[in-house]
Amino acid sequence: MVPHFPGANPRERGSIKRDDSTGTSTTPYQRSRTRPPGRQTVVAACCLVLSLSAGVLAAVPSAPAEAKPPDPAAKKKQLDAQLGQQKADLDDASDQLGKSVAAYNQAETKYQAVQVRYAAAQGQLAAAKAADAVAAGKLAAAEAALRTAVSDVEAGERLIAEKRAVAGRAVRSAYQQQNSLVGLSIALRGAAPADIATGMQIQRNVFGIQSNAITNLNNAQAELASRRVKVAAAEKASEAARAEAAATVQRVTELTKQVAADKAEAAAVAKVKLVAFKAAEKEKNSELAQYNSLLRERARVEQVLIARAKAEKAAAARRKAAAEKAEREKARKEHRPPRNIPDPGGSGDGRLSYPVSSYITSPYGMRFHPVLHYWKLHDGTDFRAPCGTPVRAAADGVVTDKYYNGGYGNRLFVSHGVMDGRSITTVYNHLSKYKAHVGERVRRGEIIAWSGTTGYSTGCHLHFMVYQDGNVINPMKWL
Repeated sequence: MVPHFPGANPRERGSIKRDDSTGTSTTPYQRSRTRPPGRQTVVAACCLVLSLSAGVLAAVPSAPAEAKPPDPAAKKKQLDAQLGQQKADLDDASDQLGKSVAAYNQAETKYQAVQVRYAAAQGQLAAAKAADAVAAGKLAAAEAALRTAVSDVEAGERLIAEKRAVAGRAVRSAYQQQNSLVGLSIALRGAAPADIATGMQIQRNVFGIQSNAITNLNNAQAELASRRVKVAAAEKASEAARAEAAATVQRVTELTKQVAADKAEAAAVAKVKLVAFKAAEKEKNSELAQYNSLLRERARVEQVLIARAKAEKAAAARRKAAAEKAEREKARKEHRPPRNIPDPGGSGDGRLSYPVSSYITSPYGMRFHPVLHYWKLHDGTDFRAPCGTPVRAAADGVVTDKYYNGGYGNRLFVSHGVMDGRSITTVYNHLSKYKAHVGERVRRGEIIAWSGTTGYSTGCHLHFMVYQDGNVINPMKWL
């Protein structure tokens, strides 16, 4: 489909000039988005629409007193019916607006991705810091256990040294005596029985001390071996804790750098997004201004054509009344019944012909603007027509005006008079070159211009419009 967004660009409307020539030559089948320099305000554009007296619209005439604006309720009913029948999503945005919105959407998507990555990195950093704290606690506990184990070993070694000294003295004493009867001699040195009993007890104590010293020494050595095993285990746990702590520190360092990089990237993307957003907003506002300009132009043109339609229909009624009066007078003189007088003007069969031999690329109807987010009227039927395609008059009529408009490009109006009781005007838009002149009477099928892509158009095509009694309608009702 050929996108079409009717609306004048205010930036290029300041110097619209009338074009009553045959048009500037255009290379056939040229495709361009370049709009002609200089665009006039909507008021000046409408000042060029359709004059009955001079054949050229130099100014918008004031509507006669009897001219009334279209009934808002009827217009709403008409648009509601069209909305129900032809709701479709047609991308009417301009190329630049589409690019700006696409750039903003791309920046927004990238920004969201960076934000997700940044948030994930922050979460990982927080987890790493928590793991680092746990690892530091484990390291501290392991080092404390190691210190305790080493202290226990040192105490055990001191105890063994003491036990070894006691046992050594006992062994040396027994060795020096080298007499199993030493205890007996000690006991017999005294004459009294009490002295003998005391000596025997001393002997038992001496041998007990020797045995206990050896047992304590053995126990102390076993405890020392156990403590040394604990020291080895504590050293191993401490080493693992140090490695874990070092790994978490490294992870925290890396994630800190990643978070900083993601934050910087997010800031940069946010800046790009802001620039894209401002550009999209600027283009959106321009698009809205262009569309509003077109609405004003279309409303003014309709007022002109409504007044003209009333005048045409009144003139046609007067001509018919005069013709019927003349017919009745003639019939009276010829002594016969009066014949029916057909409505004057029109194409003869009450229908319009296709302006180009092609197919429809975009029908008349309501469209939802994807950027502005509201429904708008596509006020004509778009036909596929490569640049340079001959455009033909849809019916007999008179060329009432031709001019350039920022939205519609080169336009040509043909009034077909009253057809089936309706005043009909056809309009041909985005033309590359004119053939017919203002005031010229043209015949159905006669070449009046060539198609193009002037104005607010993204490709060569013909935007064909029909005004019925001054109101724009679906052209297919007459084709």
